[in-house]
Amino acid sequence: MALSYVVVFFHRMAAGVVKDDLIQSFHISATTFANLGATYFYAYMLMQIPAGILADTLGARKTVTAGTLLAGVGSILFGFAPTVAVAFLGRLLVGMGVSVVFVCILKILSVWYRPEEFSTMSGVTSFIGNMGGLMAQTPLALMVAVFTWRNTFMAIGLASILIAVLCYLIIRDYPTDTKTEKLSAINQEKADKPSAKTFIQVITNKHTWPGFFLFAGFFGSYISFSGTWGVSYMMDVYGLSKSSAANYPMAATLGLMVGSILIGVISDRSKNRKKPMLVFGLCHLATWAILVFSNGGKPPIEILYPLFFAMGFFCATFILTFAVAKEVNHPKTAGVSTATVNTGGFLGAALLPALMGMYIDGAGQTLPAVTLYQNAFMYCFIAAVIGTIAIFLIKET
Repeated sequence: MALSYVVVFFHRMAAGVVKDDLIQSFHISATTFANLGATYFYAYMLMQIPAGILADTLGARKTVTAGTLLAGVGSILFGFAPTVAVAFLGRLLVGMGVSVVFVCILKILSVWYRPEEFSTMSGVTSFIGNMGGLMAQTPLALMVAVFTWRNTFMAIGLASILIAVLCYLIIRDYPTDTKTEKLSAINQEKADKPSAKTFIQVITNKHTWPGFFLFAGFFGSYISFSGTWGVSYMMDVYGLSKSSAANYPMAATLGLMVGSILIGVISDRSKNRKKPMLVFGLCHLATWAILVFSNGGKPPIEILYPLFFAMGFFCATFILTFAVAKEVNHPKTAGVSTATVNTGGFLGAALLPALMGMYIDGAGQTLPAVTLYQNAFMYCFIAAVIGTIAIFLIKET
């Protein structure tokens, strides 16, 4: 399942690195490119509630296997695509396929681990998944330079199909599905299947929604930089080559990996959710303020590696939203409650890059690059403000 999550992050972050290749291959505008990248997130977002229902009913094993298989087919189709319409279809299939993985992981964590271990394990999960995000930065740029973007995505698709087979052979939905007594003792009873009534309870619970908006604001801004426009920003504003530019968003990915582990451990050991979120969240907002307002939107290049690392590190605030969602709702709706919050992140990740693409298309011919990106990243700063406000509304669990 961890390998499946690596695939999730790879596709999530890959679009920014192959931006120029896609624009040249399909002769598309910046807006169309942004929408092509966002197709993954729209599919992911729309599938979150169904993914939660599948996790709670069909089970993680079958759901993740089918999803990873579909993502593999979509990646192959994307690499093969003769037209941009087929590329959109491939990206859609990838988004639909990988959309089920994280919710199923959270479902597995809720039944295989103790409640006081949930945030720590959520952080570990994010750390592992972000390895795929690292692969989608400088390593992907080098692979594309050697093998072309088409062959690279087809190879990733074949690897995904192999991972799907491994998922079916290895994953077990509950500790009681294994013969290992020690693990089985953690959770002897399988959760009840969710009903329409419990689903309604999740979406009508006012305490579910602050995490939704926090995740939307923070993750949307993070993806806009690290997964879509960060490489172009470094190339256009600082004049770097593609391979050199890709190193900077990779710093944000590394930061998120480390921050995910740390905030989960801090939260579980202190038995506190809200205070770590406030500290991390305010620091995350500060990193966006520096990027947008420092030196007219062009901070000294010497500070960018630590700045982007800090941006990713403190963005890990959202890791705790899944624990909060699970704890403010009935235990048997763990899949649906975490999926509802997860929808917010991918709503932000779909809308923000597309809005930035529309702005860049409209103003790109009239503004210098520094001003253009400063104004575009203002969308991210506003989203981070919204996410920070949402933290104050979260219920301590």
